[in-house]
Amino acid sequence: MASSSNTYDADVYDLEAVSATDAIPTEWQSTSSYTLDSPVVCPHCRERITSIRIIGLTRSQVAFTSTLPRRGHVIVCPECEQILTAELSGVV
Repeated sequence: MASSSNTYDADVYDLEAVSATDAIPTEWQSTSSYTLDSPVVCPHCRERITSIRIIGLTRSQVAFTSTLPRRGHVIVCPECEQILTAELSGVV
């Protein structure tokens, strides 16, 4: 996880880049789409996007008693599938 040139805190995780949508696990493929009120530019691929994809997450394994939620959501660009920084208000 950490190399000799990089120092990471113990609670920071380094996520590997995914190069193709084929590499996304099947359990993450359940998605929904939201249309944006106005177009934006993806910070990763620089494509203009008018919608975002919401991918559901389900915790499948944990080696300790976790206080983290069992389910969650990731917001991704529909063009490059990279995770976007955004918030879903009203989603419970």
